[in-house]
Amino acid sequence: MESTLNYISDRIRAALADRTPLRIRGGGSKDFYGNRLDGALLDTTGLSGILSYEPTELVVTVGAGTKLVELEALLLERGQCLPFEPPHFGWSSVGTAAGSAATVGGMVAAGLSGPARASAGAVREYVLGLHMVNGLGEELVYGGQVMKNVAGYDVSRMMVGSMGTLGLITEVSLKVLPVAPAEATLVFALDQASALDCLHRWGGQPLPLNASCWVHDHSAGAAGQDLLFVRLRGAVAAVDAACQKMLAEVTGQRMENAQAQADWKLCRNQQLPFFARPADPNLALWRLSVAQTAPVLDLPSSPLIEWHGGLRWLWAPLEAGPKLQAQAAAYGGSATVFVAPCAGSTRAGGQFGMQDPTVMVIQQRLKASLDPQGIFNPGRLFDAW
Repeated sequence: MESTLNYISDRIRAALADRTPLRIRGGGSKDFYGNRLDGALLDTTGLSGILSYEPTELVVTVGAGTKLVELEALLLERGQCLPFEPPHFGWSSVGTAAGSAATVGGMVAAGLSGPARASAGAVREYVLGLHMVNGLGEELVYGGQVMKNVAGYDVSRMMVGSMGTLGLITEVSLKVLPVAPAEATLVFALDQASALDCLHRWGGQPLPLNASCWVHDHSAGAAGQDLLFVRLRGAVAAVDAACQKMLAEVTGQRMENAQAQADWKLCRNQQLPFFARPADPNLALWRLSVAQTAPVLDLPSSPLIEWHGGLRWLWAPLEAGPKLQAQAAAYGGSATVFVAPCAGSTRAGGQFGMQDPTVMVIQQRLKASLDPQGIFNPGRLFDAW
């Protein structure tokens, strides 16, 4: 790993001298995500390996190029996990299994969380510290391996979701948690409004809600069926009691764990039938982040709803952007293009729009401080840099 780090630092300094932009890339599982893929390829997969793991302290430090599946397998051996369920995705051009190429560095840089995000928290909340190389080729260290380690600006968590535009992450320290002792998934036949009402009501009660997914299942007969899936995790007694209470309130059934776990994995990696690209090549996959209490929205197509109402996916043309962004903003959120039309060959400019002008000024100053010549991932996050 040391030789790879030296090579990467040399490449960055050479690029700085030549004003040559660089495209940071791990496994490539998120190449579809973002505005543009410009610059000479800078591969980070050589920065791999488990650097330290203290199961009793719930802390692991790994190289940024470490495959996510390898880290999760190691944690599972000790009955631990990444509770925010980072997605692996299946758009990778490297490897054959869906998500097999996803890396820890890419997980942090993209900042994406899976079905448990609403209850377990986001990626940012589990990043304790990291090492990085800035746009001047300097190796920097932020944070550490304990929770209370921040004095001043929290750069390590700021890197989460930066899409490689601020620097190249070389290693990451993460907080992990034990796997819940019990899990159950309940499924209810409910329309969207009724499902949201139930989620809002249950969310105000002491129930071990962990994840939820509402979708119109087209495979259930000719007309399809509206279904709400709710996953519970926690102590055995708490999960069993919650199942009894919820099934007494609303007619539904408890799924077999093996089938439910397989379905949640498909949801996490966007491999459910809903996420299959529609026949219309002009449709993009939109991601609407709103308040969990938001009602049914006036959308051009039926959505898939996660995070107890807080995350809504739908297929719609780019022209629907202003209306979608306005609706999301009305409920304290935002709407962005997640997968552009003809993903993999074209990009939709301004996918990360609707930025607050004040926030943009701060972001631009951070960019100028860490990557003054703008050599990292130009145009990936914002067209301006």
